[in-house]
Amino acid sequence: MNGEEWTNFRLTEEQEMIRDTARKFAEEQLLPQAVDIDLEARFPAETFRQMAELGFLGLPISEEMGGAGMGYFAYCLALEEIAKVCASTALGLEAHISLCTYLIDSFASEEQRRKYVPDLASGEKLGSFGLTEPEAGSDAGGTRTVARRDGDSYVIDGRKAFITNANHAGTFVITARTDSESSTGTKGISAFIVERDTPGFHIEKGETKLGMRGSDWANLVFEGMRVPVENRIGGEGEGFQFFMKTLDAGRVAIGALALGIAEGAYERALRYAQERMAFGKPLAKQQAVAFKLAEMATRIECARHLVYHGCRLKDQGVEAFAKEAAMAKVVASEAATFCADEAIQIHGGYGYTAEYHVERMYRDAKLCEIGEGTSEICRLVISRRILAD
Repeated sequence: MNGEEWTNFRLTEEQEMIRDTARKFAEEQLLPQAVDIDLEARFPAETFRQMAELGFLGLPISEEMGGAGMGYFAYCLALEEIAKVCASTALGLEAHISLCTYLIDSFASEEQRRKYVPDLASGEKLGSFGLTEPEAGSDAGGTRTVARRDGDSYVIDGRKAFITNANHAGTFVITARTDSESSTGTKGISAFIVERDTPGFHIEKGETKLGMRGSDWANLVFEGMRVPVENRIGGEGEGFQFFMKTLDAGRVAIGALALGIAEGAYERALRYAQERMAFGKPLAKQQAVAFKLAEMATRIECARHLVYHGCRLKDQGVEAFAKEAAMAKVVASEAATFCADEAIQIHGGYGYTAEYHVERMYRDAKLCEIGEGTSEICRLVISRRILAD
């Protein structure tokens, strides 16, 4: 494939339709409640029901499994448009699709896929993904949750932290250590599908957050939770590789979400700078402000190319795109933080108030530099790939 084909991001009619539908939905349904959702730290359950009706909760999942079959690029375009207005809503959607539904659809057995994916793709159930633990974040190999085989079941004990959608999800994918000989490292980690009503499974209130306050999160607690062997995805010890491959796709999606935040902040700053008068002319005519807008626009364009490139690689079935996914996430997430920060500066005192939205975008953007691989971990992934090459 030549360079021109790799970088041609012309959208198909279907992709344009999804983008436009998501944009209209965000402006009409999300914008009026975005500030309140944040201030109240309220998960917008009704919004997710509306997105399910639009087919958003199964956008990249095949029609055979109850999804829309629109591909990963179309899904990321929707995330981008939603995040422009309400990143909290976008994050809940991303965790549901990229982390839970995608993992089951990609790595589970045919029987498991048919049992769980249709309900997730239709929005009948919300999905959640349990990897992070109190002492195992970036060091995912430090997982301490243990699954002990007992006949036809596993008995699981442990806890997970900062789990998105936890209070509202019906289906969870979690990791647990099944190798009794190993207390650290990645070899003995397996993946399991867990349903919400499983005895021994408890939800514990999550901490108060800086941003993404309308995105639900909580801690998962497993106390003698018994899970059938048939709920294990793949063989014992294969779970870590499933989660890492899932995170590659997830990082592209987080990149799309961050791109949306950056664009939302930039568009508001541009509009304000063109309308606000200072020293006898619009702010946008002041060179200091104009240069800020130029830098924001440049970083957004860089992020767009990397994110869209990652989407194309995913849709084309490229197996190894960890480097490109990490690049997309690093550049887009840092562009989001930069653009939101500059948007506040351009708005001045108004930027510090809730009603102008950019202070919320600033708080929301920071999570994109942390979740699904910190910027430091992503740079580690990139450096390892380029040195190996």
